[in-house]
Amino acid sequence: MDINKLKYFYTAAQLEHITRASEAMHLSQPSLTQAIRSLEEELGVPLFKRQGRHVLLTEFGEHLKKRLDILLPEFDGLALEMEQLKRTATKTVKLNILAASTFVINTIMEYKRLNPDAAFDFEQNELRYDCDIRISTNGFGIGEEHKCLQRYVKKENIYLAVPKNSKYAEAGSIILEDVRDESFVMLSNSRLFGAMCKNFCSLAGFTPKILFESDSTIAVQNIIGMGVGVAFWPEYSWGEPQNESVSLVPISDPTCRREIILELHERIPQSLYAKDFYEFLLDEFNAGRYINSSAR
Repeated sequence: MDINKLKYFYTAAQLEHITRASEAMHLSQPSLTQAIRSLEEELGVPLFKRQGRHVLLTEFGEHLKKRLDILLPEFDGLALEMEQLKRTATKTVKLNILAASTFVINTIMEYKRLNPDAAFDFEQNELRYDCDIRISTNGFGIGEEHKCLQRYVKKENIYLAVPKNSKYAEAGSIILEDVRDESFVMLSNSRLFGAMCKNFCSLAGFTPKILFESDSTIAVQNIIGMGVGVAFWPEYSWGEPQNESVSLVPISDPTCRREIILELHERIPQSLYAKDFYEFLLDEFNAGRYINSSAR
């Protein structure tokens, strides 16, 4: 159904006069009459009945006008609404954050300080690629690649977090088997990372004794800071411990490492800030400011 025909009908219905309606619509009278007749044929019902120089609505015309009283204002506002949405969407960077969440959030805060107009929309869905930037990991190798505009892979070391007063705290490195009798604070809702850490333990020949499961870095730090348990600590994902009672020790055997994968995807509408923020993320990743010797 042609929206213009509906608008022609609606104007004629409001003015109850074909000539005045044609003048208001800047349309010739024959063209307006033909458009209304075409609409009546399409609907299969008469919409007007003539009364002298005026036209009156039939019961079908009355019903259609009442419906258009609601629909046309919404339709007319749709173009403005879409334009506003477009302006918002092009300033919004849509992120799918599946790894290095603490690092990414901290980087966003710094980026927004420099670019106050930038907006960010987040999700965590391993199956979704309809985003501007996807930060992920597969834990054990790069694996299958998906189509994207740019892709960057950085290796991330996994440390062992221990209490500051632990006998392991001052070690230059540690063999994972040496802590097989310790209680572990493991991640419960971190998707692959929790499974990956259990695999590290399996490679070292033991099943970890799990003291507590959490997906909160603060909870992990607090528990270890109380002098209880040990935990795996991803280098970029979590950064340096904020709790002074926690030390990070490199693991020498087995090799505890994964890949962090940054992908810039093509999304419509493309964000004005997507590529710039992607490059900002790369710069931050390559700055090497995440875990230093004082954190160990």
